[in-house]
Amino acid sequence: MAKHRPIRAPKITYAHAALGAAILASAIGGHATAAAADSAGPAAAAGHSAVAPQAAAQTRKAEETQVNVTAQQVLAMAKAQVGTSENAYGGGTKFQKWYADSQRAAETIARDGGTRAMYLNAPWCSIFVSWVGEQTGARPQVGWDAWTVAHAKWFAANDRWGAEARPGAVVFFSWGGSKSLDAIQHVGFVVKDNGDGTISTIEGNTGNGKVEERVRPKSQVVGYGYPQYAS
Repeated sequence: MAKHRPIRAPKITYAHAALGAAILASAIGGHATAAAADSAGPAAAAGHSAVAPQAAAQTRKAEETQVNVTAQQVLAMAKAQVGTSENAYGGGTKFQKWYADSQRAAETIARDGGTRAMYLNAPWCSIFVSWVGEQTGARPQVGWDAWTVAHAKWFAANDRWGAEARPGAVVFFSWGGSKSLDAIQHVGFVVKDNGDGTISTIEGNTGNGKVEERVRPKSQVVGYGYPQYAS
């Protein structure tokens, strides 16, 4: 779901040309300090639902695979990536390369269109979350998708969705403050609830196309996905 960057040339031009009607363009609302992150997804104008029929069964079916991974292990892996940056074309990260080569890419191509090569320069905030899950062994609980909306709906369909900021939760944002899953524009990991109306996070494809630690107002949070981590 590509969106304009307020700081540099937007990634939307490339992504739209690459995926055509298969990429949803959603402009960021907000100010220069807002993250310029985004994720790849199908075009609303194409009439796709958030979860296409071929992916619906997978989305509804809860992945109850237990993982021996804690929230702190996931956050440590995410934090170790802080500073990783995309190239001038919006690509070149190990996160995008991993997703392009993954089994999941074939499934989301069937849903959204495009080719594996398109993910090499695609918006990658949701891809980053998925990569962290893969690297830690928590992917069955963290989920994997290139599109923030589908990623959030996977949590919701599996009764793992809520409004409480918990360490290690996957947090979904809408810069305009919408609480609709279809309005989601960005995703990251919750580090902690700061108790002052903000949360601390680790996010990919934010700022100027980097992995960064951020502080966000809860007013921009659509909701949280809860992986079932080891206690």
